[in-house]
Amino acid sequence: MLDARALKIDPCLVEERIVDFISKQVSDAGLKGGVVAVSGGIDSAVTLALSAKALTGYEISAITMPEEGITPESDITDALELAGMFGVTCDVIDITPVIQTVTSTLPNYDPRDLISAGNVKARVRMIISYYYANRLGRMVIGSSNKSELLTGYFTKYGDGAADMFPLGDLYKTQVRQLAQHLGLPRRIIEKVPSARLWPGQSTEGELGIKYDLLDLVLYGWEQGLDAESIADELKIDATLVKEIFGRVVRNAHKRVFPLILRLSSKE
Repeated sequence: MLDARALKIDPCLVEERIVDFISKQVSDAGLKGGVVAVSGGIDSAVTLALSAKALTGYEISAITMPEEGITPESDITDALELAGMFGVTCDVIDITPVIQTVTSTLPNYDPRDLISAGNVKARVRMIISYYYANRLGRMVIGSSNKSELLTGYFTKYGDGAADMFPLGDLYKTQVRQLAQHLGLPRRIIEKVPSARLWPGQSTEGELGIKYDLLDLVLYGWEQGLDAESIADELKIDATLVKEIFGRVVRNAHKRVFPLILRLSSKE
């Protein structure tokens, strides 16, 4: 059954399990709390909300990292408002000077190469997040969801770098269910998803499919269905389904720890 019912969650149970997970990870690591990079989008909003619930008695920081000319002012406002909703301080760090410094030192830097240039920005944000975590003795709590992890829609060692991904086993549409349950502002739940790495970027535009359909394709893939069966049931082109399958396979390397050649093995 490939329809919205297949992806329906029990938000109360999911909230409880995630809150316990975050709390346990920080406690087991012997650290003082967590750092959440907040973009003003739904994934980081849900992550911050659940982290604030989980880390009562610990310390938690939110940081938002806009770029001049790319990040809408509304994203900054939303990030600050979210932090206020959960009683968390939020530092605003303009990453523009850092990006300019990094790119100006690269002899072959080409801003027209959007992917490579965009990955620099994501990794700059990672560096800042981990600086905060190291300086304050906390864990970096990442916001990646299952839809993006499976398709590889993240920057390796950028937004794909964190100490935990509490939402990593939830499809994007399930994150929306959780956001509604948590009472997050509607404008954030309905905001067009974007990594804000270049002007006009949208996640669904790059993936070539809406999340409502993407998640059902991925669910079908996880259930072992073939591309033709999924396409037939969802009434979409099998070529699109095969492209999504291809993304999952091609980006498998982004979801695992770097491979190690076991020289100590006798085989």
